[in-house]
Amino acid sequence: MTALFRWLNAPANWCGLLAATAVLTLKALGLLGSLGLLLAPVAYGTGLVVGALWWGWPSFKEPAFEALQFKDEGDAREAMGRALDGVRRLAEHNPGGRIPAPLVQRIVQLCAKLEGLLDQWERSKGQLSLQESFHARHIAIRYLPEALNTYLSIPTQFAKTKLLANGKTAQTTFEGVLGELEAKVEQLGDDLAGQDAQAFLAHSEFLKQKFGAKQP
Repeated sequence: MTALFRWLNAPANWCGLLAATAVLTLKALGLLGSLGLLLAPVAYGTGLVVGALWWGWPSFKEPAFEALQFKDEGDAREAMGRALDGVRRLAEHNPGGRIPAPLVQRIVQLCAKLEGLLDQWERSKGQLSLQESFHARHIAIRYLPEALNTYLSIPTQFAKTKLLANGKTAQTTFEGVLGELEAKVEQLGDDLAGQDAQAFLAHSEFLKQKFGAKQP
């Protein structure tokens, strides 16, 4: 059904249908007589060829996915946001059904966790170290997109069944990569939360000393 839908929605097919419809309309108006039914297929074929020369032939095949490539430049939040949006859309599109549904869900959830980390980072009174900031940016802009690109380049059956040099399949290896990235994002969030909690505790102790009941 998906392949048929791609054909029906191709611009070249629509050109052919419009040409055939124009001929049938002229026949209905009595301008072509009995020739209308014979000319309609010819008009469709002509429109299809013209549309194909302009936009390309319709295809039942799914278009090859475009590898995700992002640059770590400009505003960090915008760069990370663009990368996460691209990763999410590619995972949900899941070209060729290469990604098992549970992994698609994990990728989407990881993107949501990274976006949550960005929001937390902006609100936080704490700071990530230079190294941790580097990790946060590169998980979104490089590590996750590259892992997804590489996995999608492997044929589905091979990814599920063939063991790699590490003794695991590509699918199991990809699950491990996602687990490592998930753990790192959680750690970064905990680091910021811990700093905020410590700042809150220090502030509350200050208020207690300033306004607390005086000891007799």
